[in-house]
Amino acid sequence: MHGSDRTDRVNRLGFSKPPASTRVVVAMSGGVDSSVVAAMLSEQGYDVVGITLQLYDHGAALARSGACCAGRDIHDARRIAHEFGFPHYVLDYESLFQETVIDEFADSYLAGATPVPCIRCNEKVKFEELLSTAKDLGGDCLATGHYVQRLESPAGPQLHSAADRRRDQSYFLFATTPAQLSYLRFPLGGIESKSETRALARRYSLPVADKPDSQDICFVPDGKYSDVIKKLRPGAASPGEIVDVEGKRLGFHDGLIHYTVGQRRGLGIGGLRKPLYVLKLDVENQRLIVGPIECLASRKIVLNDVNWLGDDEFADGRSWKLRVKVRSTRPPGQATVRCVGARDAVVELDTPEYGVAPGQACVFYGLDCTRVFGGGWIVGTAEALKSDVAATSL
Repeated sequence: MHGSDRTDRVNRLGFSKPPASTRVVVAMSGGVDSSVVAAMLSEQGYDVVGITLQLYDHGAALARSGACCAGRDIHDARRIAHEFGFPHYVLDYESLFQETVIDEFADSYLAGATPVPCIRCNEKVKFEELLSTAKDLGGDCLATGHYVQRLESPAGPQLHSAADRRRDQSYFLFATTPAQLSYLRFPLGGIESKSETRALARRYSLPVADKPDSQDICFVPDGKYSDVIKKLRPGAASPGEIVDVEGKRLGFHDGLIHYTVGQRRGLGIGGLRKPLYVLKLDVENQRLIVGPIECLASRKIVLNDVNWLGDDEFADGRSWKLRVKVRSTRPPGQATVRCVGARDAVVELDTPEYGVAPGQACVFYGLDCTRVFGGGWIVGTAEALKSDVAATSL
């Protein structure tokens, strides 16, 4: 985006017709980010329509003020739409959210993976179903409050990291397809800091200007994954053995759902010379496999369901030198991404990563730029998959 005035630069949507003739459907969560987007675009004269998604039981949500989809948030979104004079709709996507996000989250956890439900929500609910609804409403585009940039290029729009690297959400949007990217707009992507967003909220006199950011997954109170799994899948917390890499029993666990790959604390096996980490969740035998930190090092990662956003074809045998992130909280490191099938890839890391977990995403970035080249879902590491073949019972 261009222009000397920052607000103007952020709000320019790239349409040749006047703002009043451009209908923008805004996904409004009730938080400060999406509220600022809606207020901004309304003030700029766009034909704004607000949509808020009810994703799970409203009654349960009312007791959860910190969740992104709570009842209070729906009220806040509706209030802002009323004050700025644009229509607002609440859509019941509870069943879809249950099937495509919550159930998959529970099943993946029970299978020994470490899922990222926010990515699935963006992929299956917001950028698929909601995007379709936005088109049905006659929207020229769907705008969200995500901190990520959409930049035009001769080959079409590209996905880039946000200007504010601390707020960047590109890791969670890697599954966005080129067709979806053409329709999406991210007005906050060029903003330098969250304090700037809050300043805009105060400028627009938004009641949510000082509302705290949501820290948890919306259906996981206080980040306690195991509590949610036990409610969704009664009987899931089956006890079992804790063993080392040679199969020696070191103790007992009270359910694999309480552990993730790379975890060190809370194992309950003290008195050892070296600290031990979770290496693998052996779901078939209900065993927790632990070992020293060097056993967590991985140089080769296997991916499936790759979404490719590069300009050239993602074809079997081709490879690219890129930077990759194997966890949202980790900085990207250099690697070679090699296509080994229609939507499969092997990632060879220049420097080992520790605690690479199945179910997480591996996201690709340019070597010397902020562009996102896509990403895929981690099936496992080559080291772990080889050990499975060699000794399935470990």
